[in-house]
Amino acid sequence: MTAIHERSAGELVAAYAGGELSPVQVTRALLERIAAWEPRINAMYRVSRDAALAAAAASEARWRAGRPLSALDGVPLTIKENIATRGDPSPVGTRANEDAPLQAADAPAAARAREAGLVILGKTTMPDFGMLSSGVSSLHGVTRNPWHLERNPSGSSSGAAAAAVARYAPLHLGTDIGGSVRLPAAHCGLFALKPSLGRVPVLPPYLGRVAGPMTRSVADAALLMGVIARPDARDFMSLPYQELNFGNLTAPEPRRLRIGFLPDMGVGLEVQPEVKAAAEAAATALAGAGCGVESVRSFLTEEMLDGVCRFFEARSYNDLMNLTAGKRDKVLPFIVEWCSWRAAQFSGRDVMQAYSAVMAMREAAVAASQPYDFILSPTSPILPYEAELPAPGDDPRHALPHIAFTVPYNMSEQPAASVNWTFSGEGLPIGVQVIGKRFDDIGVLRFAQLLEQLRPGQRPWPQ
Repeated sequence: MTAIHERSAGELVAAYAGGELSPVQVTRALLERIAAWEPRINAMYRVSRDAALAAAAASEARWRAGRPLSALDGVPLTIKENIATRGDPSPVGTRANEDAPLQAADAPAAARAREAGLVILGKTTMPDFGMLSSGVSSLHGVTRNPWHLERNPSGSSSGAAAAAVARYAPLHLGTDIGGSVRLPAAHCGLFALKPSLGRVPVLPPYLGRVAGPMTRSVADAALLMGVIARPDARDFMSLPYQELNFGNLTAPEPRRLRIGFLPDMGVGLEVQPEVKAAAEAAATALAGAGCGVESVRSFLTEEMLDGVCRFFEARSYNDLMNLTAGKRDKVLPFIVEWCSWRAAQFSGRDVMQAYSAVMAMREAAVAASQPYDFILSPTSPILPYEAELPAPGDDPRHALPHIAFTVPYNMSEQPAASVNWTFSGEGLPIGVQVIGKRFDDIGVLRFAQLLEQLRPGQRPWPQ
């Protein structure tokens, strides 16, 4: 019999319907799993044991009565700390907010999950303000990659990724403003979808910021999208609601697809040899299956990438300056230097130039995608780096050059996903990224399923 923690969301629901398992039985098993793994990886900010068991008991009663609330009723999930959940604080990863008040209401994705009867096991860790692609936080400490405990899970959805690999639950919710679900997915061997901007309502809405699923398979992510991609009037940037069928997806016919292969952005960090080889192998497999695959040149310039870095620095420096001096002293020093070293001297013109570069990036990303059904690229140019480092290279003045493959699609509002393709010689995961046209979230999920079918055999999950 397959262990409870190894089962997918779809398998759990089938077991509930058939009476093989109950939501309470599953929740208890996963809470034990969390207790066993947490001393090693530190993925959880809060574990809501009593509330989770109560939600599981309510779900169990509904299944016995034949009246489940949704196709995922009783399935456990974790939620990233910055997605507000009623009754929990949301300190966004920083000790400056260690006294954060309890939230009065669920954010949209959490609200939809609760309404659908999912069992919220607790909240996962993240770095200060979500502005690092790492698992280092002044509040939460160091979150580690279960594949190799001395390596970083990446971020900022670091706890969600580590929890998914350790099989705390089949479903996990993260957020992404520059790569924060895709980068940890790539470094942890997972699937993650960054939806089109507005497909999944968020609070507060902000340029490029989305919430998305992080799972061990495309199928589970699609099931979760069917729950969270529902309307919420609090997000004034959300898309008009569409009744999209996220369930029962089928991979597309390869011979009908035109794929643009983007192996190198030409800016940011250099693509490491094993990452390059994995992306090329994925492109070769697609061509072998009948896809039309052609290499495309990078659309990204140094000015565009530096512009988005300056934009994030200015935004975070403003947040920093809104804190009292005592609270600023509690922020991770790396973050303080990163957002201060030049933003403290920015003029209004500097900020507008950075914003204009972001808009140029947005335009270029959409234009580069137009001739193709999908773009294929590496997700991250590098393999997982040291766990204790806040960023690759540990230089606050060059903190974000590794996001060159991911951040353009936040600004362009396009759906993008990371699919694990293979593993390095050290056994570290290597993901590839799929980018679709704006609003084609279903298409990206379907194409990701094709990649799942074509990829080499995967390693067993860490035990």
